[in-house]
Amino acid sequence: MRLSVVVTSILLLGTSSVEAKTLGVSIANANDAFLHSLLGGIKNAADKMPDMKLHVEDAGGDPSRQMEQISKLAADRVDAMIVILSDGDLGAKISQIGTTANIPVVYVNNVPVNSAELPAHQTVVASDEVESGTMETQEVCRLLGGKGKAVVLIGEYFHPAARTRTKDVDSVLSTDACKGISILERQSANWSRDQADNLMQEWLTAGVKFDAVIANNDEMTLGAIRAMKRNNMQMDKVVVSGIDATSDALDAMAAGDLDVSVLQNAPQQGSKGVEAAIKLMNGETVPTFIKVPFELVTPVNLKSYLVKSQ
Repeated sequence: MRLSVVVTSILLLGTSSVEAKTLGVSIANANDAFLHSLLGGIKNAADKMPDMKLHVEDAGGDPSRQMEQISKLAADRVDAMIVILSDGDLGAKISQIGTTANIPVVYVNNVPVNSAELPAHQTVVASDEVESGTMETQEVCRLLGGKGKAVVLIGEYFHPAARTRTKDVDSVLSTDACKGISILERQSANWSRDQADNLMQEWLTAGVKFDAVIANNDEMTLGAIRAMKRNNMQMDKVVVSGIDATSDALDAMAAGDLDVSVLQNAPQQGSKGVEAAIKLMNGETVPTFIKVPFELVTPVNLKSYLVKSQ
């Protein structure tokens, strides 16, 4: 009887070991405020799963380094990969690595260029970028009464979200209700607070006068705000907008410096990425695009979003 118990225990231990899964994560840049929050959502979701091991690699914004990490994760035979791309153009190569190694791939946040033709056992968890820039610019238009002058801060040119959000701005400003708003300047600040600060300083030094700032993300918005305040601009005289509704951005809104943001729910993207990865590990079918909706955030509804902020 005692021998039977021992044998059963050994068998149970062996089963537990076999069932343990490893989820490999390659993140574009863990130092980015938004992506750091997204990674937190992944970790929190994985922590709730029994027998789940998380292996995280940080590309530090380097696409070549990310490709090396993906190859290593595949060679290590992880059970699934979550990829937050540093460059959407890497998608086709990464998809091929996943297919060759028979490892499910879940792209989170940054949509790969091959999203319309993903192989089996691969999916995208993201928000529809058409919503983000459209919501943002429509609210800016409303606050300006459809007339004024704006400057636009663009993210990394190669990033699909930057391209789509900027196109959204143009689409809204071409409508009858908003065509009275003209764009004086538009340049990339690469999602960076410091680069946006420098760019805004250049515009102000050159004497550019505007009624609104439309930024592809909140980090650039915060940099622009810092430069404007340093130059003693009256923040209640300019409409300032961004995207992501990060904690720092919501603090700026509470202080009266930021007028518009759009919540891109980073923790939810992360948790849904883990959920999709687990289903693919288990041989289940998932949609090729899993949508996490954007939400407009303004001073009117700010209090309800402070607890959601990244």
